[in-house]
Amino acid sequence: MHDDSLWRGLRPEARKKLDIRNYSAPEVELRIATEGLEAGAAVANERVLKEAGAWIPGVELIFRHVHPQRHRGLFSELGREGQGRLGEIGLWPKQWAAAKMFAGSSKGFHIHPPHIPTEATAAEWFAKLFTAEEPDYSLRRYDLEQWDVMYFLQGRLDLTLCDERDSMPRRVMRLFIDGDDRKGSNNIAVVIPPGVSHALRAEGSEDLLMVYGTSTTFEPAAEGRIASKIEELPYPPDWAAYIRQS
Repeated sequence: MHDDSLWRGLRPEARKKLDIRNYSAPEVELRIATEGLEAGAAVANERVLKEAGAWIPGVELIFRHVHPQRHRGLFSELGREGQGRLGEIGLWPKQWAAAKMFAGSSKGFHIHPPHIPTEATAAEWFAKLFTAEEPDYSLRRYDLEQWDVMYFLQGRLDLTLCDERDSMPRRVMRLFIDGDDRKGSNNIAVVIPPGVSHALRAEGSEDLLMVYGTSTTFEPAAEGRIASKIEELPYPPDWAAYIRQS
């Protein structure tokens, strides 16, 4: 709806097509699943999001302390084995890696297979792991399935997570995370469970630098790809046509 008296200087045809942007902010549980939520706001509203069923079980958002060093740069710890939230959930990576994403580039959705014990169904196992009021983290088989913990050192990230685990509600979390060079409440590390697909986009004009640890060493067979065509950089059509010529 719009005020016709305000727009009476426009042609009637244009006024019929006119729309006004809605600047009101929806509730956080809707924003995190649609337009996205600043990572710091997600941490601040974690209890609300979990009570509303908008949080993917097993996902952890961990605030990081970045210490600027005047005239030198900055310093930030990634983690200490057995301490902090990683210590509480019993996760410490077996492999560490670094990655750089050029500004404006994306990594399409990829996913790692969850381990399901032979004596249990997926529904039974996930209920045991994620629905208890007091979760038993010792049940998690970090040695048999890949959990990721991601840290962002530079740039700004648009991260989307989607729960694809059998029998689990299909929840989506979209988060905006700042690298260490942008000190603030959005300096967040992310723990991603297996069975949760994830896609990354470098937002803005700055390259994205990240360091990530995995609970198992890299295994190509356990790297599933979903809707990842965005990673392909095709030739211009005339180049492709020229190359195909015999």
